[in-house]
Amino acid sequence: MKTSYFAKYRGDHGVNIAIYPAPGFKGDSYPDLFPKWSFLKQYKIDGDEQAYTKAYYSEVLSKLDPKKVWNDLADKTLLCWEKSGKFCHRRIVAEWLQNNLNVSIPEE
Repeated sequence: MKTSYFAKYRGDHGVNIAIYPAPGFKGDSYPDLFPKWSFLKQYKIDGDEQAYTKAYYSEVLSKLDPKKVWNDLADKTLLCWEKSGKFCHRRIVAEWLQNNLNVSIPEE
């Protein structure tokens, strides 16, 4: 598994984990990892990364089995909108999987 963003990714194993994929994106989506509008909207207003991360863990990741997510997506590249190095939920997912499964998930 790797992570990247729509504007950069050129492979054929990308999977969208954003609420909306990039125009023309032809890959699969994994809705279980979509952020919720409630905290995404609030983040767009206040930019509070800590509150977003807490909400993402509470409202999304806590309801998932990391082993199942890994098994479903192990050969995929998780995609969302933010450029590398910017705060984004794909890296929250990567950290969650790394911490729970002792795996390494690089940014591509």
